[in-house]
Amino acid sequence: MTPTGKQQSALAQPLVLPSPKRVAAYLGLLVLGAATGVAGALVQGGLFPGGLLLALAGAAGLYVGGALATGTRAGAIAPAVGWMIAVVLLTASRPEGDFVFGAGIGSYLFLIGGMALTVICATLTPGRQTGGPDARLGK
Repeated sequence: MTPTGKQQSALAQPLVLPSPKRVAAYLGLLVLGAATGVAGALVQGGLFPGGLLLALAGAAGLYVGGALATGTRAGAIAPAVGWMIAVVLLTASRPEGDFVFGAGIGSYLFLIGGMALTVICATLTPGRQTGGPDARLGK
């Protein structure tokens, strides 16, 4: 509250570090995102049309579930970061010539679709809400 009795904007609040439980939740979501990326990379190539949809649906479910479980948009970003790290590491070829992703339409749809789902889920999931009434806060 300000000295005049009005509530401050959410942007005017000081930044505080997250609690250890929240940090552990974000790290767990990061690991789950990496596991989802690896599983999706293996499934999308083996069962092309259905596997691709299953892999993308699993990633989207994890992003939305993480956001709803933590109550913040960072809950959707944490598994997305794990997913992207795992997928980028799997796209690199090895000196022996082994690779996970082939040069086909399915792998490109998986990579681009997963990144698009990251942006969609991170922006559409509900973020932190202020405690004010359902009216404009500037009044």
